[in-house]
Amino acid sequence: MKAVILAGGYGTRISEESLLRPKPMIEIGGRPLLWHIMKIYAHHGIRDFIICLGYKGYVIKEYFFNYVLHNSDLTVDLGRNTHTLKSTSVEDWRIKLVDTGEATMTGGRLRRIREHLDGDDRFCCTYGDAVSDVDIGAVMALHRRDGALATVTAVQPPGRFGKLAIEGTRVSAFQEKPEGDGGWINGGFFVVEQRALDEVEGDHTVWEQHTMPRLSAAGRLSVYKHGGFWQCMDTLRDKNSLEGLWQRDNPPWKLW
Repeated sequence: MKAVILAGGYGTRISEESLLRPKPMIEIGGRPLLWHIMKIYAHHGIRDFIICLGYKGYVIKEYFFNYVLHNSDLTVDLGRNTHTLKSTSVEDWRIKLVDTGEATMTGGRLRRIREHLDGDDRFCCTYGDAVSDVDIGAVMALHRRDGALATVTAVQPPGRFGKLAIEGTRVSAFQEKPEGDGGWINGGFFVVEQRALDEVEGDHTVWEQHTMPRLSAAGRLSVYKHGGFWQCMDTLRDKNSLEGLWQRDNPPWKLW
């Protein structure tokens, strides 16, 4: 099975970092967030990737084109004009980097890579700006069991502010940054049947605003509720939070 990663957006809410590179290439622990997402999928046995490129896509192309060089010991003999690479870290990944247009919407990007699915009826898909300890295998199992056209992982994002319980003019309880407010949101980490892409009209189609509501109305959109760790990187604050988690001994999304 292939994993499709949407990595073409502008990342305007984290412009301090995305001005020079796509948001998925912002580094956590010295590695692009995109690499972390791919490691999550590889842990679950999915090592065939299609990366949907757009804004500054050449940065992602250059990263993977030089991946072996960046992760190898290099010996250069200037006199003989030779060099030798000794790889120190090899990922057994197959990666297609597909230019899906700078201004193309999420649904349009999926439509554009359909020809690269090579006849596979089903594929995984997620955004290039969130990490999680979600059980991809469990998401796929629910998807197969429900017979859905698409399955979305629902998550409860961590609260940003302290929660007050108020009685009259007094605070009866206080919880500092609760784990969530009870609401479930779209956390990505989809499983999708190719037939679902028939609902995508063109480059202007937004997967979340157009395709998902249509599938839901037809009873063909399933949901996997993930109660574990999930964190997106929308802002510099989010980036710093993820970096802080990585510097600890066991960041929650590091399954490998």
